[in-house]
Amino acid sequence: MMKRLIAAALLGAFATPVAAAPLCDGLGFAGLLAKCNRGETIQLTLASGQPLGEDVVLQSGAYYKLEITADGSAELAVEGPDFFRAIWMNEIVINKIEIRPMAIDSIEFDKAGTVELSFIAIKPGTHILRIPGSTGEAQQVKVSIQ
Repeated sequence: MMKRLIAAALLGAFATPVAAAPLCDGLGFAGLLAKCNRGETIQLTLASGQPLGEDVVLQSGAYYKLEITADGSAELAVEGPDFFRAIWMNEIVINKIEIRPMAIDSIEFDKAGTVELSFIAIKPGTHILRIPGSTGEAQQVKVSIQ
């Protein structure tokens, strides 16, 4: 058990954010939504029997977009109340309609489509996005905020 803890600590110490972006210099908090503070877009795919996506590492204070695309093969959702409470959500865009929510727990697709969420990662930790009721590792994505 102790060896696992030490290995995890070492991996964490040497891990670098995969999709992180540096904070803008000289802009202060007004620059959180600035282009120079944006990380890579995170893409998830909802398809019957297919993996949800790749695990990602984000930087606290950086701006990201999350695109969730459903192929329409089944009525599927993505839930992650812990993740959605660990971010400040700027907006959700569905069919070119911008929604500015206070909080959400999940997003469900009844047919094919794409939703885009833009947010700032806030609370460090590992948070899970998953297909509700699923237990397989491929049906979830771990989002680590550093």
